[in-house]
Amino acid sequence: MYRWLIVVLLIVLGTLQYRLWLGEPGLRQNWQLQTEIEQQLLDNARLSERNKQLEAEVLDLKKGEAALEERARNDLGMIRKGETFYQLVDPAGRD
Repeated sequence: MYRWLIVVLLIVLGTLQYRLWLGEPGLRQNWQLQTEIEQQLLDNARLSERNKQLEAEVLDLKKGEAALEERARNDLGMIRKGETFYQLVDPAGRD
C-alpha cells in the first residue's frame, strides 16, 4: 500500500519538476525574459541619453546663434565676410 503511494508521489513530483524546469511557463523562459528585459533597459537608457543630447542641440540651435554658426562652418564650410579661408594640403598627397 505505501509502496504505491510513494510511487504515485514520485511521479507527481517528477511531473511538477518537469513543468517547473522545462514546461512552457518554466524557469528557463523566465530567465530568458529577465535577460531580454535587462537588455531593453540598457537600450532605453542609451536612447534616452541620445534624446537628451539631441534635445539640447535643438534648443541650442533655436536660441543660440553660436551653435548655428558652428554648424554652418563645420558642416557646410561657410566663412564670414572678411575672413580668409586657408586649406592645408599634405605635400605627400596622403589623406
